[in-house]
Amino acid sequence: MEQVKAKKFLGQHFLTDESIAERIARSIGADTRCLLEIGPGMGVLTKYLVDSPQYHFKAIEIDRESVAYLHEHYPTLDLIEGDFLRLDLKTIFPEPFAVIGNFPYNISSQILFRVFENRNMIPEVVGMFQKEVAERVAAGPGNKTYGILSVLLSAFYDIEYLFTVHEHVFNPPPKVKSAVIRLRRNGVTQLDCDERLFVQVVKTGFNQRRKTLRNALKPLNMSLDGIPDTLLAKRAEQLSVTDFVTITNTLTNLSTQS
Repeated sequence: MEQVKAKKFLGQHFLTDESIAERIARSIGADTRCLLEIGPGMGVLTKYLVDSPQYHFKAIEIDRESVAYLHEHYPTLDLIEGDFLRLDLKTIFPEPFAVIGNFPYNISSQILFRVFENRNMIPEVVGMFQKEVAERVAAGPGNKTYGILSVLLSAFYDIEYLFTVHEHVFNPPPKVKSAVIRLRRNGVTQLDCDERLFVQVVKTGFNQRRKTLRNALKPLNMSLDGIPDTLLAKRAEQLSVTDFVTITNTLTNLSTQS
């Protein structure tokens, strides 16, 4: 297999195994039209996407050396030099677009929060993450790794853990394993509650995840009367999206009545 010159940037470790890059590229849905790669680096994944007639394909890269490398080796690539976390996403494509990438470990959660915030623009994500992050995102209620991102993303996406990636296929090798997950928008267009309060409730509940909801939600400074005791007696990691919606609606109703 071709060894790709790579360097570490923003916590990123670049793939040197072509078969894994190709497998990631094949994981994007067949009906995808617009596709954005985040952090292409030296193009190990890009090469399987850039000339595909299936996609209107773009990539975004913040590192100047990587940008220069990509311009030289992939002259047809529609490349944006910038930061995905700061870019106005409406300027990238005129229609919804999928996201793909070997995401830098230290900003991968921020990327997913950005996806959540722009969920109506991003119907699909296929990405490589630190294995711990991937497991957390894909976890369901009752799992110790279940957390804020698990709840927020599963409210609007179907999440699949696709496969594990071992350390030796990266340059430089990370100290942890990685994993590839796929997120696809489900049929939920909006939650049956105040979504801003829903996010606040979820974050507050998990900020003190060892406490029961009765104690963990105290920082909200809202009356918890009316919330079923069966929910208040549980910890955040035991609650489903539906449970959090129920709590949010109860808080909303109590606030309206007071």
